[in-house]
Amino acid sequence: MEKLALKEKIGYALGDTAANIAWRSLTTFLLVFYTDVFGISAAAAGVLLLVARISDGGLDIVVGMLADRTNTKHGKFRPWILWSAVPLGVLMALTFTTPNFSYTGKLIYAYFTYILMLFVYTSNNIPYSALMGVMTSSHKERTSLSSFRFAGAYLGGIITQGFLIYLVMFLGNGNKNLGYQYSMYLFAALLVGFLLITYFTTKERVLPSKDQQTNVGKDLKDLLTNRPWLILLLIGFLFVTYNSIKQGITVIYFERYLNNVSLTAYYMVALLVISVIAALVTTSLANFFGKRNLFIYVIVFSGLTNGMLYFFGPSDITAIFIFGILSEFGAGIMPVLFFAMLGDSADYSEWKNNRRATGLFYSAGTFAMKFGGGVAGAIIGFVLSAYHYNGMDTSTIPGAIPGIKLLMSWVPGIFAAIGASVLILYPLTKKKMDQIEIDLKARKAIIL
Repeated sequence: MEKLALKEKIGYALGDTAANIAWRSLTTFLLVFYTDVFGISAAAAGVLLLVARISDGGLDIVVGMLADRTNTKHGKFRPWILWSAVPLGVLMALTFTTPNFSYTGKLIYAYFTYILMLFVYTSNNIPYSALMGVMTSSHKERTSLSSFRFAGAYLGGIITQGFLIYLVMFLGNGNKNLGYQYSMYLFAALLVGFLLITYFTTKERVLPSKDQQTNVGKDLKDLLTNRPWLILLLIGFLFVTYNSIKQGITVIYFERYLNNVSLTAYYMVALLVISVIAALVTTSLANFFGKRNLFIYVIVFSGLTNGMLYFFGPSDITAIFIFGILSEFGAGIMPVLFFAMLGDSADYSEWKNNRRATGLFYSAGTFAMKFGGGVAGAIIGFVLSAYHYNGMDTSTIPGAIPGIKLLMSWVPGIFAAIGASVLILYPLTKKKMDQIEIDLKARKAIIL
């Protein structure tokens, strides 16, 4: 009775395919779009990315609480996916549109479209993430669902990172401004279609206790006194910052250091293919090692292998691909574990406090992604600026190469090392979660 049908798992996974079409467009291409196409300086772009991510930080909590209090015949979380699908697609296209404004006008337009897109992304992604926590009450089946989810997420990455560069060249016919704009029209249509599939193929089964009363103060108290959730909030920030720095510098690294931008898509697709494999084997590995221990192993392994990229030159393409793929195998497992563990922290809260606020607990996921991504964008922008990088002036490139190499290797490794240290403090072991699941079954109302 706890098992989910394959059709439902795939339908749910396509929702993150949609989300990653949007998210990886932002994390991988937006900075280089702003600096090399839109004409915004690296420092200004870095500040923009950080300010935008911080500006809607409180919205994560608000959307989480609103979703928990949404009651329709279609569920609490699924309606949000339906409501936000079209606005998210439209805003993604507008974010990569280049109106002919003055420099100040461009900055204002970039702030407006990017912040508004993040607002809508939050309204879509928190309920989508929380949906995973109410499709099944089995923490093992939830890990399996998370594996499917991130296989879908990495498929979205393959679509974006594997094809966007070529679509920009083909659809723009030499005009990058139009190339990005037309490419995003196509991606927006795919995004909306995938989100609709998710809405129509999934079902909510796990409900709060029937006698649970709505109380914002108690929900927030439960959240802020939940030690596993607080640790996960920090872990989410650290591993997202780690991954976002790696992704955000890739295009610049291949174009400016390796002098071979055409290899970028091959590299990113290779990393995403190994990420799909990593996501699909995560359930088996987590059942063997436990989620916490596996997380520690993969973040250390990924950080060390990624750091080795610093020692390779422009001619060491094979080595760069090998160590990049090795690093990404570990990185691909991290979000699978993170979102499964968020569900565990919600179960822990219900077990401890007899109250459940799934949407609120999953708000940590998008908050960590946005804030970590914002910090990563700022770090990239500031480091490039410190090395006097100017994407519109090729004479600045040679002097910026050391900074580009550091951003591709050891700078993200710092966040991986801190993350491994923090994970040691995470208290929900496999044995503890088995007991929590058994105890909750006596109280939980499940719609079959």
